[in-house]
Amino acid sequence: MSERRALLILHGKQALNEDVRAAVEARREQGWELAVRVTWEAGDAQRLVEEALAAGYTKIIAGGGDGTLRDIAEALAQHPKKASLVLLPLGTANDFSRAAGISLEPAEALELLDVQPSDIDLGEVGGQIFLNMATGGFGSQVTANTSEDLKKVLGGAAYLFTGLTRFSELHAAYGELQGPDFHWQGELLALGIGNGRQAGGGHVLCPEAQVDDGLLDISILPAPQELVGTLKNLLSEGFGLDNMFVRARLPWVEIKVAEGLSINLDGEPLEGDSLRFVAKPAALQVHLPKDSPLLGQQPSISHQD
Repeated sequence: MSERRALLILHGKQALNEDVRAAVEARREQGWELAVRVTWEAGDAQRLVEEALAAGYTKIIAGGGDGTLRDIAEALAQHPKKASLVLLPLGTANDFSRAAGISLEPAEALELLDVQPSDIDLGEVGGQIFLNMATGGFGSQVTANTSEDLKKVLGGAAYLFTGLTRFSELHAAYGELQGPDFHWQGELLALGIGNGRQAGGGHVLCPEAQVDDGLLDISILPAPQELVGTLKNLLSEGFGLDNMFVRARLPWVEIKVAEGLSINLDGEPLEGDSLRFVAKPAALQVHLPKDSPLLGQQPSISHQD
């Protein structure tokens, strides 16, 4: 029987979230000992993970958006003491959690404490860990430039709105990708290197990605001549241009980029003109739904009193 004890690391913006408070109280009433810590500034997530592991916690809950989940996943993966991770999605996009089939209702998300964790892969580039995806091209510029205020008003539609107002900045970018038995170079409109499947508020770039196959999914959208018309379809249909993508599944890929290709990592800008992305198999234990689309093998449910 697993110890019914966990620590929730909650993004500071969610400190007054009544749904989260009610969900935590409900789990406590069901016999779980849940402690809560709130982040305030950069570096807090890593510090709180270290404190939790030092205190003997073996289950940590990450409450926040994709960036918070990535920070906590990275801190856990790099620590010699191991604990499993429960995802409590509270952001605007929640791309990884949506693709994984995790409920956006806090009470339902915390039910995953009762599910046995699965060994999942992570991605690594330049010493940085990512849980979900690295993206490049115009789509990542849209993600990086969508304001927090707009997200509050429009939610996930904020990314679409921002993209539709930035056509004047649209241009193709040049990139070269090299991996085992794979080479591609040319102008591209969008690029995804996925452990997960979607980014930028629901744009599915890597539709077949799995988090337990030891591989990264590579998706390249070559730049056609009618860039603006294509981007309009890209944004409005959620990257519904599957037949135009070049795809591969690789343990690693190296990218050489020219000026004009913006790349971000789970929403954070990534610097460098030569980058090597590597899959790190079974690097983290995460509580995912037993029927999660991201799992090739379904985890079993533990029976707890």
